[in-house]
Amino acid sequence: MRIEARLFATLRTGRGKVVEAELAEGATVQDLADALAIPPAEIAILLVGGRDARLDRPLSDGDVVSIFPPVGGG
Repeated sequence: MRIEARLFATLRTGRGKVVEAELAEGATVQDLADALAIPPAEIAILLVGGRDARLDRPLSDGDVVSIFPPVGGG
């Protein structure tokens, strides 16, 4: 199945802003993160279809996953 990952801030480095991934049926958000070499510690916010999600959420063909890293400011 085809999944679109939208990456933000530091997660774009070396990966790009939007990445298309081909995953097996039954794949989860964690499988997508693994395919993109994004460790769980680098993920602060996950959205699937604009809604809050967790790493164990199953994905469906055509899902759009937005991944945000932790951000600091001052």
